[in-house]
Amino acid sequence: MWTKEDLQRLIKEKMSDYLFVVVSNRQPYVHIFKKGKIECQRGAGGVITALDPVMQGCSGIWIAYGNGDADRRTTDSRSKVRVPPENPKYTLKRVWLTKEEEDGYYYGYSNEALWPLCHMVFQRPTFKKEDWDYYVRVNKKFAEAIIEEIGNKKAFVFIQDYHLALLAKFLREMAGSQLILSHFWHIPWPNYETFRVCPQKQQILEALLSNDLLGFHIRYHCDNFLDVIDREIESKINRERFSIFRLNHETLIRPYPISVDFEGINELSKSESVEVAMENLKQEYALSDLKVLLGLDRIDYTKGIPERLLAVDLLLKRHPELKEKIVFIQMGELSRLHIPRYKALNDEINALVEEINWKHSTDSWKPIILVRRHLSFSELLAFYRIGDVCIVSSLHDGMNLVAKEFLSSRSDEEGSLVLSQFTGAARELTDAVLINPYDREQFSEGIFKAISFSKEETQKRMSKMRKIIEQNNIFRWAGKILSELLKFEFEE
Repeated sequence: MWTKEDLQRLIKEKMSDYLFVVVSNRQPYVHIFKKGKIECQRGAGGVITALDPVMQGCSGIWIAYGNGDADRRTTDSRSKVRVPPENPKYTLKRVWLTKEEEDGYYYGYSNEALWPLCHMVFQRPTFKKEDWDYYVRVNKKFAEAIIEEIGNKKAFVFIQDYHLALLAKFLREMAGSQLILSHFWHIPWPNYETFRVCPQKQQILEALLSNDLLGFHIRYHCDNFLDVIDREIESKINRERFSIFRLNHETLIRPYPISVDFEGINELSKSESVEVAMENLKQEYALSDLKVLLGLDRIDYTKGIPERLLAVDLLLKRHPELKEKIVFIQMGELSRLHIPRYKALNDEINALVEEINWKHSTDSWKPIILVRRHLSFSELLAFYRIGDVCIVSSLHDGMNLVAKEFLSSRSDEEGSLVLSQFTGAARELTDAVLINPYDREQFSEGIFKAISFSKEETQKRMSKMRKIIEQNNIFRWAGKILSELLKFEFEE
């Protein structure tokens, strides 16, 4: 089993002569003004959940977009700050974007073109030339920030996700012999029939093939990528090695199921700060005598939140005996409200919550509580600990780390997981109650099944799933990727 110490040892023994650079759009720590003071918050999302413990274990440098309103106040003249603030372990270097760049690169091409293109949730992608131009410009800006940091050293650069699909190409052009490049694509890779509609498909594919190693969550996404390359790019595919040769350069294609820091979450979930947060949340939302169903997501149309609310509605219609005995808490930070589809989703969720609460509530109880505020990591773990059932109903998801965080936090081996079959996690966590979120009746009965498990059945399922995550933890994911990278040799 891989541990943080194993990863640190690997990096110390094999990589100490080189820089290790992680690059992502979203930053692991954000500085904001709150009540006139500067507060540091841990960033949200799966990339942060996965990579922050890795970086704390290897003390590299993380380069990301600085979007907090107090970020510039907390960085030095080279846009750098040590993190985490309470116990600094690595360096965060921030890249600054103009509003126009953020709008075109992030809200535009990344989230109105690539995000819906890669998620099969019947949302039509929108391709605008001006968004693409900003996407190219910002990817180049990230490349320049990396090169500035590397200087004349040799470095392993680990690129994250769909925001930076062009980055490897620019880095290869600027400092090819100094770099070994890898890219992990955190969202699904679509099949050829879907991807072929992308007007910039050639540029994206050629750029991704500038990497030495390209990782996806599951083999199915690797197969989709190879199929797209086979039909679109002149290259040689070696299906035995799972690699692609193009212009005398080989790119390895590998599945690496991402995970979480099981031990870290398991220990923190038993801490006094989490116990205090649990008591506070129980009082704040009057949860003491209720079975608690949980949904904890960023508000996004891929997460199946309306489908989840409608399944709870049907559950109460079919099982009225559950009224005043259960409560469903949907926690979700608002995101990307500049994009009309996200604003419409937010309005839809608000309307559904109001309608379902009106339909089923009594004088002293309402079935759904919507929590919109930012949660500290201790509060997040407190919610996981309080929950009797965690519901993950993604319509399409690369992996989904909410499910793995929930399981890692349950050292009491209580609580059940209702999990969409359209997540990467469903391939590992077969002892969850697997549901099709598009099938409202089956989804509703899946929740009822999870509520109705005996204590013995709950603990048996929880124990088996926790063992899987303990073995396949985030350090194993990172260790396997770094072990593969170490097989490459820097060009002379």
